[in-house]
Amino acid sequence: MSDDDRTDPTGPATPPGEGGPSAPAGPRPEEIRFFGTTWVDHSGHYALRRAALAAGALLAAAAGCLVLRFAYQGLEIAAVGGFVNALVVVMFAVCSAVAFRKTWEGFGRRPADPAREDSLRSLKMIGFVGSLLAYFFRCFTEAPGEKLRRAEYETARARHEKRRGTRTGNPAARKKPRRK
Repeated sequence: MSDDDRTDPTGPATPPGEGGPSAPAGPRPEEIRFFGTTWVDHSGHYALRRAALAAGALLAAAAGCLVLRFAYQGLEIAAVGGFVNALVVVMFAVCSAVAFRKTWEGFGRRPADPAREDSLRSLKMIGFVGSLLAYFFRCFTEAPGEKLRRAEYETARARHEKRRGTRTGNPAARKKPRRK
């Protein structure tokens, strides 16, 4: 199958500001990974996607714990000592806790300092189990990050409507007041 034979079920992508005849005026909602823009009106099997993401995150966390268990057994076989074993366990526990907290906070607000978030990326990778568990628990209430993006989208829509309402009509066609 060639690239020309594939069709996008959401229709052709148009860059912002270059809407076609059926493109809605105003701001567009930001896409969420695994959900696209279905979070706006909960269409396109939204509940099924949330359930699948929760199950997938839990399965990935369990698989990650299994891999970590194998790594710990490797340390036991190597007989590196109790201190190193304890250090590894504490390191993964702390990194997972920090990753959970940072991932959970990221669902509710944008990071104040993006450079700091970039510096925490390696810590979040080590504590990937915490991030996966944050996704799992968040899927019970909403798509991860939906509340934040909904608030931003509603604010942008209200701002757009306010701007549209204040400039109705053609300003050049208005009659100018007569001077006396």
